[in-house]
Amino acid sequence: MIRVGVGGWTFEPWRDNFYPAGLPQKRELEYASSKLTSIEINGTYYGSQKPESFRKWAEETPDDFVFALKGPRFATNRRILAEAGDSISRFFASGVTELGAKLGPINWQFMATKKFDADDFAGFLELLPRTVEGITIRHAVEVRHPSFQTPEFIALARKHGVAVVVAESDTFPQITDPAADFVYARLQQTREDEPAGYSAQALAEWAGRARTWAEGSVPADLPLLAETPAKQPRDVFIYMIAGFKPKAPAAAMALLKELAG
Repeated sequence: MIRVGVGGWTFEPWRDNFYPAGLPQKRELEYASSKLTSIEINGTYYGSQKPESFRKWAEETPDDFVFALKGPRFATNRRILAEAGDSISRFFASGVTELGAKLGPINWQFMATKKFDADDFAGFLELLPRTVEGITIRHAVEVRHPSFQTPEFIALARKHGVAVVVAESDTFPQITDPAADFVYARLQQTREDEPAGYSAQALAEWAGRARTWAEGSVPADLPLLAETPAKQPRDVFIYMIAGFKPKAPAAAMALLKELAG
């Protein structure tokens, strides 16, 4: 399974170049989910959503659609990560399971100032639930400090079956070692001067990497920090997040077309 999408669906500039003219705002999720196969919800990073909101989002999207959620910043933006238990529990009690089968990975994003401390990070990973109300939960961690570029971090993530977010960014380090049964990539270099946000060559490269991950191997053009993991088919989630954001939907749709070709 390879899913491609964007971050959120409410963005005013998309009403000029993605959503049809005159489309009511209340139907934007319905439209976006008809063109993409996943969306990363960013609002859960900043605060709790209501159970009825998750239920409504599930009802408005196709049966095979998947949402990724950003974990709350109250869990990740702290000095001692092992003390995040209450924030994590409140997050999963907020109604996220109302998404049912459409609940995809949880992305736990850390500030760029958070350095790697093996004991500290292990304490956090041990708090992440594997199931909630009978639903299997997949976790990914988006780390942004260069100190995480070490085999010890990869080993820790693999021990807990937690994916390491592959970030394509000029600002943050890129770590591409698969650590779980899925890969989670956030691409942040859409460009205004490209009709589809990304060049045809870049789209072909990311489509090739996605297929390689899905088949269970690792892309030859991405460096690894640790030993190559055993071959294992993986689900792949790719989100066009930043760069020139107005082109994010175009880039996601172009990548889906490339994957279908």
